[in-house]
Amino acid sequence: MTRNYILRGLLFRIKEACHHQSYSKHCCYSSSSLSSSHNRLEKNRRGELPKSIHAKVIKNASVQQLHVSNYLLNLYVKSHDSIHAYRLFDEMSERDVRSWTILISGLARYGSYTMSLNLFAKMQKEGIFPNQFTFSSVLKCCSTASDVRMGKATHGWILRHEISLDITLENSILDFYVKRGEFQYAKRFFELINYKDSVSCNVMISGYLQVGDVESSMDLFESLPVKDVASWNTIIDGHLRNGFERIGLELLYQMVKIGPAFSKITFSIALVLMSSLGILDLGRQIHGQLLRVGYYDDPIVRNSLIDMYCKCRQLEKASLIFKNSPQATEGGQYSCNEPMVKSVSWSSLIAGYAQNGRIEDALKTFSTMVCKDVEVDKFTVTTIISACANAGLLELGKLIHARMWKSGHGPDVFLDSVLIDMYAKCGRLDDAWSVFVQADVRNIVLWTSMIFSYAFNGFGKEAIWLFECMRSEGIVPNEVSFVGVLTACSHAGLLNEGCNYFKLMKEVYEIRPRVEHFTCMVDLFGRAGRLDEIKDFIQKNSISHMVAVWKAFLSSCRIHKNIKMARWVSAKLLELEPFAAESFVLSSNSCAANYRWDEAAQLRGLMQERGVKKNPGQSWIY
Repeated sequence: MTRNYILRGLLFRIKEACHHQSYSKHCCYSSSSLSSSHNRLEKNRRGELPKSIHAKVIKNASVQQLHVSNYLLNLYVKSHDSIHAYRLFDEMSERDVRSWTILISGLARYGSYTMSLNLFAKMQKEGIFPNQFTFSSVLKCCSTASDVRMGKATHGWILRHEISLDITLENSILDFYVKRGEFQYAKRFFELINYKDSVSCNVMISGYLQVGDVESSMDLFESLPVKDVASWNTIIDGHLRNGFERIGLELLYQMVKIGPAFSKITFSIALVLMSSLGILDLGRQIHGQLLRVGYYDDPIVRNSLIDMYCKCRQLEKASLIFKNSPQATEGGQYSCNEPMVKSVSWSSLIAGYAQNGRIEDALKTFSTMVCKDVEVDKFTVTTIISACANAGLLELGKLIHARMWKSGHGPDVFLDSVLIDMYAKCGRLDDAWSVFVQADVRNIVLWTSMIFSYAFNGFGKEAIWLFECMRSEGIVPNEVSFVGVLTACSHAGLLNEGCNYFKLMKEVYEIRPRVEHFTCMVDLFGRAGRLDEIKDFIQKNSISHMVAVWKAFLSSCRIHKNIKMARWVSAKLLELEPFAAESFVLSSNSCAANYRWDEAAQLRGLMQERGVKKNPGQSWIY
């Protein structure tokens, strides 16, 4: 009841907020002013305006005046014409701090971080003293380019030369420490800021959320006298990233009730929230509002929309939106000219097809993406190789592996991990081992992938050996690593070793067992025929509510033909899942395996009475 009320209220408020926003835009601009502004902006975007002005100032000899050159340099930078900007900068007979800052900030704004930092170093060598705006741009470069050492050195230079800190520079320093994970430095610096504006607080809220301190972030958010759209976006997105989707939904409802109008980023976050919660109806309503307010053509919003429909299993709708987008057409380009943004839609659609079992459509889309020379990022490659692994398409997986190296994708731990998984699932352990050995960095992800590869292919002792090698190299195993080694013990029938590792996980590494670990232990006892010990294990660990554990228990009863125990386990399983097809099928198959045809028929009849239907099996073997 509460959830429906929230959803209805949210829909109404979104419509109201978007109507107000659309009306305001209509009132503020006349059609003639919009048309002239558009023409001016379009001309400037193409780089024609700065060139024409440049020609005029050369003719009247005013180009030698510093303020004219700086103005022209700024025009070139804003039109993304770095070649002419550099050329003009080199030809300037006189350059002041503003000249250097214009070029440094322009390069930083458009992603040329290394060039910007090199220019900053050259500026200092020529004896030009930077100002607050210069430092802000340099710190932005350091935070985005992950140059922690340079960022700290810049902060030290500011302190050593007693540079006056304005709020913009203070926020830049704070943002640098937060983005680079130096949260203690950020927290200490935030306390030293005398005047904290909304930007300072938003950066600090983001910092708290990055380290998982949701409570402190909410305290700071609620203390804000004025909550702008960036504040709401930060707190909602932070809750979403920390797994508190329901709280994020409630905050979104509060935002449309008392907060500012939605921005493009808000709509994008709202769509991600709907996809995480699987609320398709509300996602459709947000889609309608996007069409109304004119944000539909924004590439980031459209990508979120495609991803939302994919995750809500509305693949035809996602495909339709994708086909009508600029990046899906021949030669279609975004005005932002960002290859990464253009490839996200392709990646989202491919992942949607793969995750919903439509492997063929995923492969066709990937093929079209390659044919149209769209940049293939590592996330797309990871998705398509996983699809090949699940479908057993070894040859295609090998071709994509080869193309990955030819296209310049360097070593990446996640790509290496999915390649190991693909080769292992296709029974090519030698190739999986080659990828593992040749990896530049072998972290916990890569070791765990290789342990699982041996475990699932029946090489339990080899998997255990690999697990011990990992420990000997000083890599601390995580909960996933222990699932791998327990699976290996189970498949190899190593009962004592499995019990020891389960104890090691809890007592030495202080990892709290999850359902996967308990299921592995039940399977381990079951394969050894210790069915009575499974009962004691379930009771001792208070895991009688875990369905997966009872399913593993029932499979063990079926293997060892223990009819009496199987009946008892089946009853427990059907109590927990009275409407789940898998529970009925497992119980029925257990009866049939022990020639209890009447009981099997009764279970099938009960399935029909309750309207439980089993999904038909699918195979890629024709």
